[in-house]
Amino acid sequence: MAISPTANIDRRELLPLLFPNHQDWLFVSGLAGASKDAAALTNDGANIYTMAGAMGAAVSIGLGMALSAPDRKIAAINGDGEMLMGIGSLITVASEAPQNLTIVCLDNSMHGETGGQTGHTSATANLEAIAQGAGIGSTMTISEPDQIGDAAKFITEAPGPRFLLARILPTAPSAFKRNLDMAACRVRFKQGLAAGT
Repeated sequence: MAISPTANIDRRELLPLLFPNHQDWLFVSGLAGASKDAAALTNDGANIYTMAGAMGAAVSIGLGMALSAPDRKIAAINGDGEMLMGIGSLITVASEAPQNLTIVCLDNSMHGETGGQTGHTSATANLEAIAQGAGIGSTMTISEPDQIGDAAKFITEAPGPRFLLARILPTAPSAFKRNLDMAACRVRFKQGLAAGT
């Protein structure tokens, strides 16, 4: 049965509204679209590690961050194609149940990195239902701009781990040129973490 998702959220406006105090968070993001949006949010700062070409790894790395830094708020930002690639990570997240982990999935129902092919979430796949089935107790889906405020409250108040599915318009991601030297980014992130930033 098709779910016929609606989507009226501009991805370029979403993360700043979800994370108005982004400096209080540590972020990890996956492929270019999610990473451009997340890097634009933080100005590619020391509290973010953006990846390139590591499809499906953001949630797993976010889980590791959450377990190793339980006193910090961790957000893993990915897209629907990435989440489908790393779907098993949701089961491990639920099993470990880190209270400080938030997963935000930007669902544009397409594979933007490989030419805009239609994705599975455009028809039958429901990533929030999959997260629930994995055992994640705090889940939410938004598709309209007027729901973003409730989603921001969900991120700060719902018990962790949290899974937020944001159905977004199939528009281009933020026009942000991030640092693609992953070794330098790793050092920057590690130093920022040690300094408490």
